[in-house]
Amino acid sequence: MEKNVVLRLLLTAAAVMFLTLPGMARADAAVFSSRGGVAIGGYDAVAFFEDGTAEQGRRSHAVMWKGAVWRFSSARNQARFEANPRAYAPAFGGYCAYAMSQGMLMDGNPQLWAIVDGELFLLNNAKVQKIWTASQAEMIVLARGHWPVILRK
Repeated sequence: MEKNVVLRLLLTAAAVMFLTLPGMARADAAVFSSRGGVAIGGYDAVAFFEDGTAEQGRRSHAVMWKGAVWRFSSARNQARFEANPRAYAPAFGGYCAYAMSQGMLMDGNPQLWAIVDGELFLLNNAKVQKIWTASQAEMIVLARGHWPVILRK
């Protein structure tokens, strides 16, 4: 019995060391832009897809996911998110997709957004939105080249 405890402790220590090595990219280690710990400014991530609107979430419909609080306008939207959060969470952690394409981190504005190929992208301002929209496919490719490495800078 004592051997099992020691073995478990050694395996746990090895796993912790491996997962915390500098430069180790983990697919499950997504980081989301949040102000005051609330993702995408408190907007309902599901509403962008289901209603086509930027709708403010409520405190009464909230979940903790990936280190941030996600709010929803209804229990139905909350349940949809909980069933598959990756389907609704914005690309690039909710940071501005255009800024990411330029190798910069800027907060995304949930009132300036686009859904491209089933993925939510937030932008920072109207000028950037116009530039990004004109060549979004190219911008997405450039942004993917910077994400998530940019978080380590």
